Amino acid sequence: MGFTIPPRMNSSAPAEHVRSLMSRKDAIEAEMEAQLSILQSNGVTTDTPLVDADGFPRADIDVWAVRHARVRIIELRNDLKALMDRIMVALQEVYDPDTRTAESESAASTTTTNGLPEPFARVDGVAPGSPAATAGLLREDLILSFGPLNKSSFATSSLQPLAELVAAQENQQIAVQVLRENDRRVTLTFVPRRGWGGRGLLG
Repeated sequence: MGFTIPPRMNSSAPAEHVRSLMSRKDAIEAEMEAQLSILQSNGVTTDTPLVDADGFPRADIDVWAVRHARVRIIELRNDLKALMDRIMVALQEVYDPDTRTAESESAASTTTTNGLPEPFARVDGVAPGSPAATAGLLREDLILSFGPLNKSSFATSSLQPLAELVAAQENQQIAVQVLRENDRRVTLTFVPRRGWGGRGLLG
């Protein structure tokens, strides 16, 4: 999966740093796929025994190649996890409200009449069985914050910053604050993921 940085940030140093990290992520994922294909070609997984019932190395697979691939997959998974943490921090820097112009900050710092942060999105619907549904998100919820993102993170009507954050945090927890009726603030825990039966990482 690739990422994109909004054009308004293409020339910034933080954005270039994120772009570099994203390229590294793509490279790691590509190498991981290559190593997994070695396991698939031998008809094994990361947990399949490599010895027969008598304790001898199996003759029907390339044991050395499988062992090497397994070790490399573990290394790549660890590298990817560490890199995802770095991407998360880098994205926070890109969308840090303190880096915006004074005009943007002034326009984005508005609050509701009850003193709560101003929502930046309203939930129109939640797909059954999706990560969003699992987290407890409800239709008509107002999104106050999504991880490090809040209203000031969005200079336009585009939700691109949120899409980038979700992609970077795939299979990792994201704290999301929503506002419900009677000005009730609720904190939900999202885990963006694929394979839930629908489109996207959230639903």
